[in-house]
Amino acid sequence: MKGIWRLTRVAALVAVAAGVAAAAQAPLWHESKPGVKTEAVTYLYPEQVTLTAGRPASVELHFRVAKGLHINSHAPKDKYLIPTTFSVPEGGGVRLDEARYPAGGEFTLPADPTTRLSVYTGEFTIEARLIASAGDHLVQGRLHYQACDETQCMPPKTIAVAIDVVGK
Repeated sequence: MKGIWRLTRVAALVAVAAGVAAAAQAPLWHESKPGVKTEAVTYLYPEQVTLTAGRPASVELHFRVAKGLHINSHAPKDKYLIPTTFSVPEGGGVRLDEARYPAGGEFTLPADPTTRLSVYTGEFTIEARLIASAGDHLVQGRLHYQACDETQCMPPKTIAVAIDVVGK
């Protein structure tokens, strides 16, 4: 009987330790309402753009960071921080000529008021200069970022930025 009791206690301790370890890992989502999972960053728009074929054109890409979270700006203040970047894969009829990122807002962690971070919160816009060949192209752009709250950061993530680009 003592052996069973000891095994039960060991199993309970292992379960508690596993629960603590799981709680320490940051989720890839954020709960904006109880029970509703939301991505840390959401691509808002545009879904379709028409560009003059062969000429660079600016397209404003709009994103929203979930409430209570921030992501590093494109130019974080420390080299070990992961910058937010936008990219377009090659060979799809549309090429990224340049991406212009907004300036980051200053953010101070409550645990360390001496450290100031350059971050995006709320809504932000990236100006992408695209060059499209003639035709209709479904571009699968990518936004790479790392989301954090006031106490921890989630693993870096890349989300799809789907844009229907019509080159005329």
